[in-house]
This record gives sequence, C-alpha cells and structure tokens, in this order.
Amino acid sequence: MNTPSTKIRKPAVAGTFYPSNAVELTKTIAGMYAEVPKTTIDGGLVGLVAPHAGYPYSGRIAAKAFKLLEGESFETVVVVSPSHTVFFKGCAVFDGDGYETPLGVVPIDRDLSDKIADIHPLVYTSSQGHASGSTRGEHALEVQLPFMQVVLGKFKLVAVVMGDQEEDSVRALGEVLGSALKGTNTLLVASTDLSHFHHEKQARRLDGAVQKAIEQYDPEAVLETISTGKGEACGAGPVAAVMQATRRLGGRTVRLLDYATSGETTGQFDEVVGYLSAAIVSAEARKETKPEVGMLKARPKTANDLTAEDRQQLLTIARNAIEAALDHQPYEPPRSARLDFEQGAFVTLTIDGHLRGCIGQIRGREPLYKLIANMAQAAALEDPRFEPVTRDEYDRLEYEISVLTPLERVRDINQIVVGRDGLMIKLDWHSGLLLPQVATAHGWSTVEFLEQTCLKAGLGKNSWKDKFAEIYRFAAVIITDKD
Repeated sequence: MNTPSTKIRKPAVAGTFYPSNAVELTKTIAGMYAEVPKTTIDGGLVGLVAPHAGYPYSGRIAAKAFKLLEGESFETVVVVSPSHTVFFKGCAVFDGDGYETPLGVVPIDRDLSDKIADIHPLVYTSSQGHASGSTRGEHALEVQLPFMQVVLGKFKLVAVVMGDQEEDSVRALGEVLGSALKGTNTLLVASTDLSHFHHEKQARRLDGAVQKAIEQYDPEAVLETISTGKGEACGAGPVAAVMQATRRLGGRTVRLLDYATSGETTGQFDEVVGYLSAAIVSAEARKETKPEVGMLKARPKTANDLTAEDRQQLLTIARNAIEAALDHQPYEPPRSARLDFEQGAFVTLTIDGHLRGCIGQIRGREPLYKLIANMAQAAALEDPRFEPVTRDEYDRLEYEISVLTPLERVRDINQIVVGRDGLMIKLDWHSGLLLPQVATAHGWSTVEFLEQTCLKAGLGKNSWKDKFAEIYRFAAVIITDKD
C-alpha cells in the first residue's frame, strides 16, 4: 500500500492505446514477442528507438526493439519522450516515486533522477509533461513500459519528457545523460513516431530521410532533417539526445530493426503514420550478469525440470497464500533458490469438480514462487466470473497449477496436438486462452479446440480462420494436489 507521501503516476492511456486488463495486456505483448524474430546484433545493446502509437498500429515494430532485451538485465532504463500535451522549456525528469501500468508500478530511480537533474538548468525534476489526470495525459513514455515489464521483469526507471525540442535542450540532455550514466547498468530508450497523415508514398519518402540520419548515427543530421522539412518525427529531439548520450557511453553503430506505416494495419493508405525501431550498439558485447554465488546453482532451467519436491512446494505456496488472504493477513512466500526463475503459470481452483477460479500470466514477470502466490490469491478472489472464495470453502478447494512454456506461433493447424498444446488466439483487441487440459477434459478435436478458444476470446467460433487471426500454442507442466 502506498504511503501518503508516495507519488505514483497513474496510467493515462490504458484501455485506449493498449489493454487495461493485466492478463489481456500480458497476452497481447507475449503474442507480439512470439510473432517477431529476435535480431542478432554484433556488440552490446546501449540504446533503443521505439514507436509510441496504439499497440494495434505500432506494437509489432516496438516489440522488435524490446525483444532484444530477452536474457538481458538492466538495473535502470532511461526513457526519453516528446510532449504531445503541453509545451514547456527544457526537459522534465519525473519527480515522483513510480510510473504505474496495469502490470504494476515501475519504481523511479530517485538517486539517478536527482543526479541527472542536478547538472544543467535545462534538465530538471518536475511533473510537467507527466500528468495523467482528467485531461489528456502523455502517452509516448507510458506505452513503452509494459513491453519492458514483460521482458525485463524488475527494473528502475528514469522518466524524461522533453517540453521543447530546440537544439539547446537536445544538446543539454545528451550531455547530461552521457555524463551521469557512465559506469551504470543503464539502457536508454528514445520514443518517437515518424511522419503523420501523408499518403503512403510521401510518408515513406519522408520517413526514409529520417531513417537514413538515424542509421548514420548522426544526431545533428536527425535534427537538420526535421528542421528542413525533409523528414518528420515527433520525437526527433529524444532520438538525437539519446544518440548524443550513447556515443559518450560506448555506442558505435545503429541497427535498423523494423519499419512500417499504419496503412499495413488499417488498409487505408491516404493518410498514414510511420513507425520505426532501431538498436544502438557498442563495439563490445555486454558482460553477462552473474547470479549471486551458489544461490541459483541448482535451480531448474524450465518447467520440465521441476522435481516432485518443487511441485509440492508450489502447491503449498498456493494453499498458504489463499488462506492468508481469506484471513486478511499479509503473505510473503518463503524464498526458494530453486524456484527463483521466471515462467508463465496459471492457478486453477475447483470444488467438487466445478471450476471456482482460474487466473494466470502467459509470461512470468517475477520469480515462479511469487507468481504462484499472487495468481492463487487472484484465482480465489479476483476471477470476474465468480464470487470470491469464502473461508468456509477453503478446505474444499482443489488445486491445479499449470507452468507454461513460451508461446509459439501456429502457421498450420496440423501442428496443434490436442492433449499436449494449449491455445491462445488474438484478433484485433480480442484474445482468449485455453489450457491444454481443457481440450482433453472435453474430448475436443483440433477444430473444436480452436472454436472454443475463439468463443473464450469473445469472438465468433470460426474467427480462427480470419486472415488476421493469430494462433499460438504452448505446453504446460500440470501440478495437482491429487498427484
């Protein structure tokens, strides 16, 4: 619970630019990560450029950038965005304690934020540009965070909004970041879209000029391209500042990752918006972050490596977490070195064979032992299909834990094996997921399984045939209290 002095920036565009439901948001992002291949880069990752439109339009382009964070560990991420809502001079470093999304609160790195804001008068701590109240809130920084929450898990944030993009503000921020971030385990992210509301052909010409300047790793060329009208980018200032900073921090090259326009989503090409993602790379690969000596030596690498003792411990955590919640007591699961790895999981509760609650996450954003505790409490008390479990029902609960493998895109439905695979189907803003054991319990064929997953998503049963439908499969290690 937040103390009265805690200042959390609430989400401003959840439910419009991206789903407001945590489970749906996780599924959406996991689906995009599963769809795009991971680009191989030669060297170490020091910065990213990513778009900031609604996920149906630019999400795939952004996912191409943030997928590079798989297997990486950054203590802090500095996100620099333009201001679309208010004008002010200089760069506002958020002066609060956290940025919230449906996936939780990303804590602000207060020490680093204060350090950054104490070097140049044009870079200062402030809430301007960060507001998310009844008036329109800034989206360009917020929409980046769920991508990183899913793939990085825990990290701290320095949130910077540029009120103007004049050369003096850009230079000041680039110099400040380049100086303050030396020796830190920090990633820089520049948030920008490209041209707005031109015909596809003209948009690609304008965007090509910006792309060329970015690929040349030339911040001055980026600003000149915009000032001369040869190209458009609402976040040219953030891009140029991040380029300046990363050149001081060992950056050597820029690798273009993806480009598209909104026309590819809407099918309308008269007035499109351009989107680009890129990686800023150093000459040397980042050193691998090593775990504390001895702490994770024997932990499982995947769900398939869970021992009988591990499985029993997860069941015990689920039971104890629900009991504590029903008794209105706090619960912190005992730390487990063997279960201190991230993996998606669902907790299913039944009473006398009837479903009583089921909640989970496709991709874990915290250690498995903590995820099971949180999902067990959510299944008991927060499943919107049921009334909360009562204390009288506690002793009658039966538990089933499904620890999931990563999503895999299905291109041919003959790849689906009923009994082995679970399914997730996405179409537009709809998504639905069914665990492998559901199809087995009902004796469904592959087509019936697809139909039922569509219905779970709130779609017509034949929507899986739609050319824009995305079908994913996954496997699950099932743990029950009947084993």
